[in-house]
Amino acid sequence: MANIPVGTKGEEKLLVTSEVAIDFLGVENARVLATPQLIGHLEMTARNSIKPLLDPGHDSVGTQVNVAHLAATPMGMNVTFRTEVIAVADRRVTFKVEAYDEKDK
Repeated sequence: MANIPVGTKGEEKLLVTSEVAIDFLGVENARVLATPQLIGHLEMTARNSIKPLLDPGHDSVGTQVNVAHLAATPMGMNVTFRTEVIAVADRRVTFKVEAYDEKDK
């Protein structure tokens, strides 16, 4: 069984492009980071932070998400995703997650 210490952190960055933006009513200047993309990148950041600690052939997948998307991030702006392991119980790993752009959390 893997040893995943509480406090293990991850950080990744993403430039918001049309591939991760929602097309809001077809208005080009209203394109912002889509909430499913936000959640997906938080999950991948969490996964990538513990993947090197997992036993060979094992991986991590999210089973519960509690996220509030508080601010819109327009295309062309960078987003930073940060994760931290806050609890480990058997095979369940709990993360604190946050994402923020160059302006807001």
